[in-house]
Amino acid sequence: MGKKLEAVKEKLDLQKEYTLEEAINILKENSFTKFNETVEMAINLGIDPRKSDQVVRNSVVLPHGTGKEVRVLVFAKGEKEKEAREAGADYVGAEDLIERIQKGWLEFDRTIATPDMMGQVGKLGKILGPRGLMPNPKLGTVTFDIAKAVKEAKAGKIEYRNDKGGVVHVPIGKLFFETEKLVENAIAVLKSIVKAKPPTSKGKYIKKVALSSTMGPGLKIDISKLKL
Repeated sequence: MGKKLEAVKEKLDLQKEYTLEEAINILKENSFTKFNETVEMAINLGIDPRKSDQVVRNSVVLPHGTGKEVRVLVFAKGEKEKEAREAGADYVGAEDLIERIQKGWLEFDRTIATPDMMGQVGKLGKILGPRGLMPNPKLGTVTFDIAKAVKEAKAGKIEYRNDKGGVVHVPIGKLFFETEKLVENAIAVLKSIVKAKPPTSKGKYIKKVALSSTMGPGLKIDISKLKL
């Protein structure tokens, strides 16, 4: 794969800035894998990631989903347990699921909990937290509106947070998606990030944007052409 990627890079001008449409089409035309690659966007933000009041963390529902089947786990009891199952949750329970996770089971992609369950779910902080799986009220995953939360997760709701370098990495779909759908997913993410701008962030907020596929090159995006 290394030689193939190098061959692709030699054909392209990696210093040039492309529109989203151009970058996506280039990734499509130069894909050499036999699997359906994920398209990822990296956004370099004008924040100081060392300051807690400049952390950029939010969630957004991609208009066309991620192209990945999402396994949703819900911590709930009684009527809310029934509501979760009817909404399409893959795993629903309470103490039984907590015990199972404590024993090392992690076969799920998203977690949602009703507020009354968080006292017990809190025991899983050291397990779920580092994996980005801990339910969070700010992200809409601690809620009594279980049906809505489950449907959003299944439809392609993603969560993001800046890394130590002030960069947000977000998947925006699969390479086989139509270009227009990938563009719309990318714009939805960027608009969400703009809304999540910390009040204390000064100067240029979105500094750089790049697009890449799982095995493809990273392409710079012309920020001036983005319609945000």
